Amino acid sequence: MDPKHRAWLLIVIVAALCGGSVWGIAWYRSRPMSVGTMIRRLPVQDALILYIDFDALRRGGVLQLLEGSKADQDSDYLTFVQKTNFDYRQDLDSAIVAFSPSGKYLLAKGRFDWKSLRSYALSEGGSCQTSICRMAGSTPDRRISFFPMQSNLMALAVSPDESAVIHMTGRPTPGPEPVFPKAPVWVSIPASLLKSPDTLPAGTHIFARSVQQADNVTLAFIPDGGRFAANLEVQCRNEQDALTVASQLASSTVTLRQMLEREHQKPGPGDLAGVLASGNFRNEGRRVFGYWPIDRAFVENILRGGVS
Repeated sequence: MDPKHRAWLLIVIVAALCGGSVWGIAWYRSRPMSVGTMIRRLPVQDALILYIDFDALRRGGVLQLLEGSKADQDSDYLTFVQKTNFDYRQDLDSAIVAFSPSGKYLLAKGRFDWKSLRSYALSEGGSCQTSICRMAGSTPDRRISFFPMQSNLMALAVSPDESAVIHMTGRPTPGPEPVFPKAPVWVSIPASLLKSPDTLPAGTHIFARSVQQADNVTLAFIPDGGRFAANLEVQCRNEQDALTVASQLASSTVTLRQMLEREHQKPGPGDLAGVLASGNFRNEGRRVFGYWPIDRAFVENILRGGVS
């Protein structure tokens, strides 16, 4: 082959390799990312993990309950919507958040106007280098960083470290896909947090203490006929621990019912005490399962101002 033909062949090979690389990057950035893969991209060590399927809640009419809520009328949020063309009520499909000791890490699927988000960060005194933007939060320990992991997937971190989002730029944590509930809303509570029940919401402490020795606790919220339900799964070290946990949970529920009766209280369907007092529990092997029926009024109460 003469030098002229070799030169053209080299050009064709280089062009093919570059084209293949561009196609590969485009394929990677557009391929669907499963919830399990998303979990593996988050720093989950000692982290409470929360997943919300906004699209499912939107189709079920739950998001409409937020209309008129305090969050919906927050001036900072309204300014954010105006400047970024982003409104979770219609643009957000799902989100998974890891609340870890080092900060909050979020992966959100939806429709994002990246140019407007970048401009918003800059207008707030932030900076954007390559694809990563950084900006100040409401307090010095709330530094916000974000970047487009895919065109429809945002990686965002809130941490004292202004570059914390970089923790999500690497390869997923090796190992099998994590197991998680098939539910529109679920939360996974690590063992480290269970050992500090006072950090959990008021009213749940008595139940949290019952599962302090568990390896992990998952709470899933699902539609249940015309209402909702909370399904509990507790992973224990052995069958005896599971038997003990189930017994303690049942005993705590009976204690709560007796206390309400003694004080002549009859919680309404929107009260946390009423939900907790309705729990049922069973154990199978090393696992414990719990079930609480939840009235729609309770969900409305949470979304519009809190629970009692």
